[in-house]
Amino acid sequence: MKTLVVSLVAVFLAGAAILADAADEAAAESLMKKSGCFVCHSVDKQKVGPAYHDVAAKLKGNPKAEEILYKHLTTHPMIKIGGSEEKHASLKTTDDAQIKNVIAWILSR
Repeated sequence: MKTLVVSLVAVFLAGAAILADAADEAAAESLMKKSGCFVCHSVDKQKVGPAYHDVAAKLKGNPKAEEILYKHLTTHPMIKIGGSEEKHASLKTTDDAQIKNVIAWILSR
């Protein structure tokens, strides 16, 4: 009986962890949609900007990957689009946890 209870608790906790990850992914995608990120970027195809899959591959193994993305997503850096320079839009939040969640989402692609 004790083994059954422990097993059920383990299954419940594993399920809760999966739901928490899904909620984080949903929150990241929601903020990115609200911020207009998907107008220029997609997960796996280049649009006006690079695919998130390519961004993650480029930054893989870089110890400053999170710092690089944080700066890019919050400071309106100048970017080249079609031969001209424009300000990159920032995430529409100042909540550090939300920004870091988006960064984790991008790097997990």
